[in-house]
Amino acid sequence: MRIATYNVNSVRMRLPILERWLAEASPDLVAIQETKVEDKDFPREPFEAMGYRVEVHGQKARHGVAMLSKLPITIAARGFGDGDQEDDRRLMVADVEGIRFVNSYVPNGTQVGTDKFVYKLWWMKRLRKFLDETCDKGHPLVWLGDVNVAPTADDLHDAKRNYGKVGHHPDEFAALADVTGWGLTDVYRRFHEGPGHYTFWDYRLPKAVERGLGWRIDHIYANDAILNRFTAARVDVWPRLEEKPSDHAPVVADLDWP
Repeated sequence: MRIATYNVNSVRMRLPILERWLAEASPDLVAIQETKVEDKDFPREPFEAMGYRVEVHGQKARHGVAMLSKLPITIAARGFGDGDQEDDRRLMVADVEGIRFVNSYVPNGTQVGTDKFVYKLWWMKRLRKFLDETCDKGHPLVWLGDVNVAPTADDLHDAKRNYGKVGHHPDEFAALADVTGWGLTDVYRRFHEGPGHYTFWDYRLPKAVERGLGWRIDHIYANDAILNRFTAARVDVWPRLEEKPSDHAPVVADLDWP
């Protein structure tokens, strides 16, 4: 099985790139973030023509998540279901081939010390609570998506300069560690060590990809019930180099399943 996560930064705007990437990478399951479209306007037809089942949880102009699956898919949750901020559509949970997939678009946080930064940390606490209350550690589970945290110095191009800023702040490290403390391991880092493995490059930096000015903030995690079934992981950088791309690149992982 091949799975992937991709923050497309507007599914309608990136549709041509997304279609080309799907044709080349041929993932069985894709978790998409930042769809920026209401469910009724999501462009289902191109993906269905490629053999994908389409599940969406979006909103107009901002945020939104979706899942594309070539395999039978059952949606377990759209949102946390706790009644708080349910109009902020950032979470979708699905069961595919006996695996629970948690697709998340973690809030960016904008700036340390702001309400949005507090919201980011609160959101991650909710995610840990959601895992505790609704998921079984003995059942195969994969958490994937735009996590908006570069957790180590190797995960961004200038850790010293960016330490303490949004995306590389000690409070974010602690919040991420709390979520992964549920029993999750970074799949990509099992196959690739050291710096230079980035998934996001700021539009505002000229030739950011070519200059290596990136961040690794799109992650795939797995629990012990499935971790050792993963056989490879990679970042597909080329979509970020296309004309009018997302500022993120897809992260792909292969696993021997079932």
